[in-house]
Amino acid sequence: MNVDSLRVGLFQGPLTSKDVIASVQFNLEAIGAAAHTAAAAGASILVTPEMSTTGYNIGGLLRARAEAADGPIFDAIAAVAVSAGIAIVYGYPELSDGDVYNSVQVVGRDGLSLANYRKTHLFGALDRENFTPGDTLVAGFDLGEIRCGLLTCYDVEFPEAVRAHADAGTQWLIVPTGLMAPFEHIAQQVVPARAYESQMFVTYVNRCGSESALIYCGLSCAIDPTGRELARAGAEQELIFADVSAAEVARSRSVNTHLDDRRLDLYPAYRSRREGRR
Repeated sequence: MNVDSLRVGLFQGPLTSKDVIASVQFNLEAIGAAAHTAAAAGASILVTPEMSTTGYNIGGLLRARAEAADGPIFDAIAAVAVSAGIAIVYGYPELSDGDVYNSVQVVGRDGLSLANYRKTHLFGALDRENFTPGDTLVAGFDLGEIRCGLLTCYDVEFPEAVRAHADAGTQWLIVPTGLMAPFEHIAQQVVPARAYESQMFVTYVNRCGSESALIYCGLSCAIDPTGRELARAGAEQELIFADVSAAEVARSRSVNTHLDDRRLDLYPAYRSRREGRR
């Protein structure tokens, strides 16, 4: 594989049930198994869903399970990353100065944190009653020669958020999510549109099963900068793979010139950071 290419594993799981709230240990074990399987298949990084380590729609347990960015969940994920030799993206409720954030953290194969992102766009009562919104829109990290960015679920439904990543140099946008029925069109239509209009790879990794009244619709996917679907999961627990390439982003942006053709002179409130975008 070229140094500017990565094989990525997308773990749509662990499968949850409306009648049983899975323990943190159960979730960590499922992520660990997926990490080892993904690494054996040649993946450099495993992406898991929103709140993958604790559960999402779990009521008062959410605050009870919240912890600092360097807490026991981080330690457990870091140990798996080192053991499997793979970077891991995981979701967790981050406790900081009394506030709880819907956060995503990336741990490198060496067990060190590469990035931490707090969801900025909160969706409905489930998010707003449990979380404080983050105040940093663009968070990212480098893996090999690929610039990677992070958003969470509802964030990707705002084109401004994805475009901000494009202007900041993101080539692969990682979006852990907790998409439920009847919003399947987000995974099927909106996510491919975001990849095409901002000319980047987008991986959208959803939960599956159900929690209380929520039924997650699965449909995790990997989309290339042309809007082409590289991989798509069904509704159940699944591990899928895709390859992302910096060269493919550059090639696509040379053909589809949306980013360069914008009339920024007509967007007075818009501040584009064009340096280092290619």
